[in-house]
Amino acid sequence: MQGETVIQVESVDAGYNGTPVLENISFTVRRGEVFVVLGGSGCGKSTLLKNIIGLNPPLSGQIRIMGDRIFGGTQAERERAMRRFGVTYQSGALFGSMTLLENVCLPLESFTDLPGDARNLVAEMKLDLVGLKPFSGYFPSDISGGMKKRAAIARALALDPEILFLDEPSAGLDPVTSAGLDHLILRLRDTQGITFVMVTHELASIFAVADRCIMLDKQTRSILAEGHPAELRDRPPNATVRAFFNREASS
Repeated sequence: MQGETVIQVESVDAGYNGTPVLENISFTVRRGEVFVVLGGSGCGKSTLLKNIIGLNPPLSGQIRIMGDRIFGGTQAERERAMRRFGVTYQSGALFGSMTLLENVCLPLESFTDLPGDARNLVAEMKLDLVGLKPFSGYFPSDISGGMKKRAAIARALALDPEILFLDEPSAGLDPVTSAGLDHLILRLRDTQGITFVMVTHELASIFAVADRCIMLDKQTRSILAEGHPAELRDRPPNATVRAFFNREASS
């Protein structure tokens, strides 16, 4: 079913207290792709992400995950949609008082009836997927920033989601560690069939992993461009897109 629509954003206005940050946003994400939401600071990337993952309702419009509405439908529909995806946040959001194994076990404790031994086995498998099985007994304070990002991905994978949302996954990482995380994302896509939606402005990662991207614009509160990042770099539709992808200073 690769290529089918798994996320549909329809005519969404996103903002706070009735004031839109983005207006009339529409796009789809297809199964098996790495889809990137990018743009300059304050353009609404995080606001849109919060709408899609169900943290804040859009001001208007509709968001569907595998056909199920995040907002505006039944509670059962929302729960089905929410179980389809996992999320990692920029900080990693790991619990410092818990080992990596215990962190990954948390979703299994909350949403499954698995006994303790089975939960630990699943958690070890997820840590192994991201290369952290030898560190399962470590605490977040014992590991590097890149390892924390990987541990957060392992926890997001605990319930076998079909979609992973990554909020600024490369933020604060050195280039080598960031490249390793990019490689992990592509490996998980290729071996596990996971669809990724990334919010980032890191150009190196965008060019390394993105199959398709949308660029949000603060001034027009809209999608300024959509396509493969290389196409947007080499054939930009306007000066703003050209400046972003070619790292040109604004005048």
